[in-house]
Amino acid sequence: MKSAYELAMERLEKSFPSLALTEDQKKELAEIDTGYRAKIAEKELFLKEQIRKAQSAGKLEEVESLQKQLASETRRLQEDCETKKEKLRAKFAG
Repeated sequence: MKSAYELAMERLEKSFPSLALTEDQKKELAEIDTGYRAKIAEKELFLKEQIRKAQSAGKLEEVESLQKQLASETRRLQEDCETKKEKLRAKFAG
């Protein structure tokens, strides 16, 4: 007799079959990750320098604004990355 866990996993597999990726497909997904990590790092370097300058000048409101912008930009880029990877995975499945 199967456990509840095994039954649930079988139902999940029927609803959302797992997708075995080829090495080339894995490379494509990794390239997207690498590209977006570079974009995020570039944005962080730029904005952290701006934050440092604003802190040195004592512009606390500008520091807060730049920190919010950094968080927002990072989140947006991460979401864009995941969206692109999901589209690519859908293309692989179809």
